[in-house]
Amino acid sequence: MIMYVLCHLGLIFFMFPADIIASTEQGHWFPILIGIIVHFVCLLTYMKGLRFFPKKDILSIFSKSKKRVTFLFFAPVLLYLIMAIIITVRAYAEIVTLVFLSHTPLWTIILLLLSVSAYISSKGIEAILRTAFLLFILFFPILLFVLIMSFQNVDWRYAIPFDTDLGFISKPAYFESYFAFADGFLFLGFVQPFFSYERKYVILSAIFLIPFFLFSVYIPILTLGQATASKAFLPFVLIVDSINIDWLMFDRVTMFFLLSLIAFIILYLSLLMWKAIRIINYYIPKSRPSYLLFGLSVAIFFVCFWIPDRKDVENILFMNSFLRSYVIIVVPLSIYYIGRRLKRKDTNETI
Repeated sequence: MIMYVLCHLGLIFFMFPADIIASTEQGHWFPILIGIIVHFVCLLTYMKGLRFFPKKDILSIFSKSKKRVTFLFFAPVLLYLIMAIIITVRAYAEIVTLVFLSHTPLWTIILLLLSVSAYISSKGIEAILRTAFLLFILFFPILLFVLIMSFQNVDWRYAIPFDTDLGFISKPAYFESYFAFADGFLFLGFVQPFFSYERKYVILSAIFLIPFFLFSVYIPILTLGQATASKAFLPFVLIVDSINIDWLMFDRVTMFFLLSLIAFIILYLSLLMWKAIRIINYYIPKSRPSYLLFGLSVAIFFVCFWIPDRKDVENILFMNSFLRSYVIIVVPLSIYYIGRRLKRKDTNETI
């Protein structure tokens, strides 16, 4: 599942390393491992629940329920999707400004990210998935190359000590790190009427991502040490900026790395917009999706423009933790519960 991999890659190297490093001073493998286990459990529960409804999307599953019930279920999901778009656009626009477009007004970068994402989203899920395949061919080799080169200055002694405790669970930064896990699998419940997927390939894709979660955190620690890495806003980007390759004609590898991530993030944003519009259109069926998409993009642009600085983005990211928990835990469990209940009902009727 290329789409599954790219959505996560765009987020893994984003604020995930800084959040994990800030959550504990040693034994960083443990909070990463817990996040991965939670991700796998929720993913498997979600896919198991969806298997009870072949060729049905998550909206069709609730179509027989009362409108009030479906609204209570999907309202937090929609709010989470919109907040995720705002956080991602605003944060990545600032990253682009800090790294290589320091004289460009922030609003132009926000406008560019939103307009490109909205255009891809307007073409539908088929265009999004085809774009994912193209971006994977173009940018994944670059990302892999940069990841390998980032090992050049590591000091393996920084990996110890391995022991840790559960103190990180009470840290806000740890809950913020789940931003890299939350929405990567939700789209599986939206694409079933249009595309089918093999469950085993999704699981293999999730396994494939495990080293990236580990490397995104441990490469900054092994290079800078915990004390220095904890002070960096974007630890992995800082490491990439320090890579020195004599035989490469370009001075900064960071540009190629960020271009790859931005390409993946635009794809991720287009998928978020597509899901949000599908939910809105479900409740306002007479409205044209293109008008809804335009209105949503304009509203998000002004919200992003009004956010003062990075600290406010981090505050919004933390406030979104409650909705994130809903998407990660409640949605998969609800789909699974409804599926099991329906299967039990069909079995009783057959008997």
